[in-house]
Amino acid sequence: MSDITKAIQALCDEKGLTYDAVMETIEAALAAAYRKDFGNKQQNIKVKFDPATGNMQAWDVKTVVPDIAEDVLEKAQDELMARREKAREEGRELTEEETADLPRFNPKTEMMLSQAKEVKKKAEVGEVLEISLEIPHEFGRMAAQTAKQVIIQKIREAERAVVFGDFKGQEGTLILGTVQRVEGRKVLIDLGKITGIMPSDQMIFNEHYRPGARMKFFVVKVEMTARGPEIILSRAATGMVREVFRQEIPEVASGVIQIKGVARDAGFRSKVAVATDDSSIDPIGSCIGQRGSRINTVIEELGGEKIDVIQYDEDAAGYVTHALSPAKVVSVELNDAERTATVTVAPEQFSIAIGRSGQNVRLASELTGWKINVVQLGGETAPSAAEAAAEEPAEPKVAPEIAAVEEKAE
Repeated sequence: MSDITKAIQALCDEKGLTYDAVMETIEAALAAAYRKDFGNKQQNIKVKFDPATGNMQAWDVKTVVPDIAEDVLEKAQDELMARREKAREEGRELTEEETADLPRFNPKTEMMLSQAKEVKKKAEVGEVLEISLEIPHEFGRMAAQTAKQVIIQKIREAERAVVFGDFKGQEGTLILGTVQRVEGRKVLIDLGKITGIMPSDQMIFNEHYRPGARMKFFVVKVEMTARGPEIILSRAATGMVREVFRQEIPEVASGVIQIKGVARDAGFRSKVAVATDDSSIDPIGSCIGQRGSRINTVIEELGGEKIDVIQYDEDAAGYVTHALSPAKVVSVELNDAERTATVTVAPEQFSIAIGRSGQNVRLASELTGWKINVVQLGGETAPSAAEAAAEEPAEPKVAPEIAAVEEKAE
């Protein structure tokens, strides 16, 4: 194995790239260097490099097209300019459909048939010709610098593509990361190969994000931007509750128990509706575990957030009844047209059904998809979930960056 081959393999191992991807990068860099020293702008240069010997070959690659008269091309160019000007006056960009009827010829990648026959007598339209090029001598300093810049750029692009592919497949799942630092209204999370971003609206405000802390995060989305892959993370997403249940409860992971719905007030309380087709399994008991061992692990992963595990019911009245747990319901009246549910409870259950600042009834409404109105025996009506949300006093929340400073001061 030559020194060059060993160097390429070492680069592959370090950057997590394939051998073919690195070879493609090297050949693209050599093509750029050739164009710099020996070629011209009208050449479509292809290079083949042999790492075992260090030798290279170069070709000018052209696609054969029909002959087009020079005056026809000039008229087409004038017409193209006129159409572009008209589109600009109309405040828009010219579309490809509007120029499809105009003759085109790209001297860099195409060669007219008559000229192609001088290179190869039996050349045909549509054929791709590879015209061998001479390499007069070694590349100069500027060409070498050009090759270096191309390699750096291409390797960086290849790295970004690999990272994007790795994380794109993890959208909607949990990932372990280390809090790097708080920067403005976002927290930067070290994910190993890349730094993820957790915006302020994806944070749990009663959590402290101390630099160096290892936590689980929900991958909201992965996008490729001009600066490379961008990974948006969350601790407040509803999907995080689902994923923690899947990780910590084997029956949920296997699909024996299905999560039918989740309603979450991040950092405070979540309601999770579960069901199973296996009559021998108690879905709620399986999620809670012996002496609460399983649900306590889930609560710990969610930073102490309270979890209500309820039985899903195909019957809407039954589902609403379960969703208002821990309150005991006397009766439920449904209005299918308006999709509202009027729930009657005993006086001592009234405040439990509503919950602090209307939290219980609000989450139950979100979970079931029904607007729930709670009425106690005797006639008093509680505000609906929407009204409770509107009247809810603002929770005293501390921004994570401030919390981090306070924690450090302590």
